Amino acid sequence: MPKITYIDVNGNERTCDVPSGISVMEGAIQNGIEGILAICGGSCACSTCHAYVDERWMDAVGKPDEIEDSTLELAVERRPNSRLTCQIEVSDALDGLVVRVANNDG
Repeated sequence: MPKITYIDVNGNERTCDVPSGISVMEGAIQNGIEGILAICGGSCACSTCHAYVDERWMDAVGKPDEIEDSTLELAVERRPNSRLTCQIEVSDALDGLVVRVANNDG
């Protein structure tokens, strides 16, 4: 099972086992990660699961599609490595992924 490291807005780091096939957001919710609000439930409509992908993982995660890119316009403090965690599917290729939770309370 892939391990994903979540770093919350206070710098607290937690590495969690997250099953392949679910989203990084779902993994955060299942593991009680602070700051991933997921108000829209993962439908790419609200940006409350916004996180910053560690630079080393940008190629593996890929770029947002047009819908995600448009939704990211709602995000507070968008950066080049911003992604909506509901749009990143966990796979064995993402074992070791590190994401920093954005300030989704805006």
